[in-house]
Amino acid sequence: MFKEEHFEKTFKNIDYTSEPIAMGTYENCTFINCNFTKNKMSEVNFIECQLKDCDFSNANVQNAAFRDVNFNNCKLIGLQFDTCNKFLLEFSFTDCILDYSTFIELTLQNTIFKNCSLVEVDFSRADMKGVVFDNTNLTNAIFHNTNLNKADFTTAAHFIINPENNNIKNASFSRENVINLLNKYSLVIK
Repeated sequence: MFKEEHFEKTFKNIDYTSEPIAMGTYENCTFINCNFTKNKMSEVNFIECQLKDCDFSNANVQNAAFRDVNFNNCKLIGLQFDTCNKFLLEFSFTDCILDYSTFIELTLQNTIFKNCSLVEVDFSRADMKGVVFDNTNLTNAIFHNTNLNKADFTTAAHFIINPENNNIKNASFSRENVINLLNKYSLVIK
């Protein structure tokens, strides 16, 4: 099957729910207000792309590649990022909703989540060294055997992390949110 190649193009206001995005490589491209909901994105390679105001809710990203991709104000609800192409995987998220997504066993070192909602996201066994959760909601997010070495939770909210089964060495917390490391002990702190 023919794979398309696109360089430095802008795709705006496209509804990919009726006709899926073409397989191929999109390099240095910008997608604005595009709808990828429930889209099958196998064999789609995003390289150094900007995705703004797009909806990826419940898209199938199995074997899709995200290399130096910036998501801004996007809905990425229920994505299984752990099924995407892991080679050179790199992305950042600003003002995004990623609720119910999975990042199991991924290498996410130095990834930035800024002003995001990460409700019930699964980060089990992920390498998240140096990750920044800037003003991010982590309600019921799962951290299990996760490398959070040097991660920044200073302005993160609603997270619960068990320090006994996660690596949190040199991670940053604010005085107000460090209590989230003690939830497992059912302490009453006054």
